[in-house]
Amino acid sequence: MQVPDDERRPVVAATGAGDWPGTDPLEAQRAVRGELGGANLPLLPALPARGPGSDAVGRTLAVLAELPFDLQPHGWRLTQRPGRDQRRAESALASDINALGDIAGVEESPASRLLLHLHGPLSLAANTYLHGGERVLLDHGARRELYASLAAGAAVLVQRVASVARGAHVVVRFDEPEANAVLTGGIPTASGYRTLRAVDRREATEAWDLVTAAVVSAGAVESVVAPGEGEVAFEAARSSAASALVLELTGISDGQWEALAGDIEGERGLWLSVLDPRRPIPQVRSVVEPVLAAWRRVGLPAAALSALTLTTRAGLAECSPGDAVRILTRMAQAADALDQVRSES
Repeated sequence: MQVPDDERRPVVAATGAGDWPGTDPLEAQRAVRGELGGANLPLLPALPARGPGSDAVGRTLAVLAELPFDLQPHGWRLTQRPGRDQRRAESALASDINALGDIAGVEESPASRLLLHLHGPLSLAANTYLHGGERVLLDHGARRELYASLAAGAAVLVQRVASVARGAHVVVRFDEPEANAVLTGGIPTASGYRTLRAVDRREATEAWDLVTAAVVSAGAVESVVAPGEGEVAFEAARSSAASALVLELTGISDGQWEALAGDIEGERGLWLSVLDPRRPIPQVRSVVEPVLAAWRRVGLPAAALSALTLTTRAGLAECSPGDAVRILTRMAQAADALDQVRSES
């Protein structure tokens, strides 16, 4: 589903990586939606402080279709039947969705967009284990089954969230921190004595296209891939149908910037991770100037800043609630400053 032309917001937006401090989903929703109003992109925050099931992998497993799982000392594992750990993960996600409905339901002007974030198919396969103790990544058939289950489950999640979000257009972000290691043979076996064979780049692109098609068919307006660091994952993500890529600003090479400039001119979006929550909160100028310097270096016009979304790195959950709010405030200020540059061009 595409956003109608009269509802598009050709402005620079701010959002967060997805994690949030604390254990109260209502409090988290109030904070996030309070800071990321207007043209920005509020999100459905995860609260990893609640424990297993609210972590990035467990939360994503909670949306899988017909693939039971549990938690073992070595990590999350696919099983024959649902258990306590699965119920806990599903309950946490349901609480987050209910909190979203409660908060959005009383807002005078509910947000026009909403971000959902999940682990992507490659990183999920690298961090989930088969019953025998080896990673799903080892088994081609198991990988395919996991990809399909994630696609189906993510589509249902989009519909569940849309039903309580008061008309907000849903954006889905798939985080792939292990993608480059998966594609270059850098993931260790369960024993740690060797590494698993590299997954073909075409499989990665097909997996991202599969989940993208599923969430868009379910009503999402965008599917965004965060391929992490590494040239192989970068090129595979560029070959996918994702509407935008999420990249760390300081990690983009000159050659990658040249490629991204062409993508932006072709109307693909770019999300830049510009702020590390674990470091002191920078001034607005310190966030904005490196973005503009890179923009000008590759000859992109200021008007093209409308393709840009600013985001944080992961790590907000490690901050105090007050610092997390201040970080989102700074992100919104930086996005507004960049948008002023765009509008004055």
